[in-house]
Formats: sequence, structure tokens, C-alpha cells
Amino acid sequence: MIKILKLFLLCVCFASCGTSEQPLVVNKYNEHVFVVNIAPGEQKLQEYLNYHKKVWPEVEAGFKKAGYKQISLYRFDHLVVMRILVDKGADLDQLGKLSESYSPKCKEWNKLMGAYQVGVNGTAPDQKWVETELFYEYLN
Repeated sequence: MIKILKLFLLCVCFASCGTSEQPLVVNKYNEHVFVVNIAPGEQKLQEYLNYHKKVWPEVEAGFKKAGYKQISLYRFDHLVVMRILVDKGADLDQLGKLSESYSPKCKEWNKLMGAYQVGVNGTAPDQKWVETELFYEYLN
């Protein structure tokens, strides 16, 4: 299982990472890729996936207000990969605060989703999402 996860992460990074430690610039946007695990158990995973089939409208309106250009989630088993496109130079911490300020439902969503998430191996005890490190990219 560990070998499969390592291979998956390697493929994700090949598909979405750049050649330096800076986020990949796609035209005028920066790309950021984060990973998190969903808590063990098939029921937890299915609940998490079901919530994402119908994300609350206030949450997506908060994303828009904050200026996120694209947020995509991918998964393999309990591993979730999040790809974010933002304007070049945007501060992700500020975007997150602005997004949550749109509606109390945004903060409620984040708290609810946080109950399903656990950090990947190597994260601090209180850390869940962690940004991946750029290490290779092929461009044609």
C-alpha cells in the first residue's frame, strides 16, 4: 500500500509540479498542490465524498469572493490531493480568511471537513493539509 501511495504522489507531482521550489506559474496564475488523508474507515470516507458531491453554495461563493481561480480535488483511497490555482503572488492565508469571511457557513464547512481529515505521514500533530514540494516537471 505504501509503495502505491508513493507512486501515486510521484505521478501527481509529475502531472502538476514545476522544476523549482516556487509554485508553477500557469499563464498569470500560481498552482499549489496540497495533500491530506481522510480518517480511517469506509464510512468516514463515504461521508466526506458525499459532502463534496454537493458543496454548500456559500462555500463556493466564498471561494469566488476570495479570488480562487480553480480548486480541484483528487483522491486515491483515503489520500486527497487538492490543486489550487490563484492569481500570481496571491497570499493563500489571506485568501482562506477572506473566503471564510463570506458567510458563517464557510467556517462551519471547514470545521466539519476538518473532522474527517488527518495529516499525512511526516506532518506535525496539529497539521492536516500540507503543501507538496516541487521536484520535477516536463514541459513541451
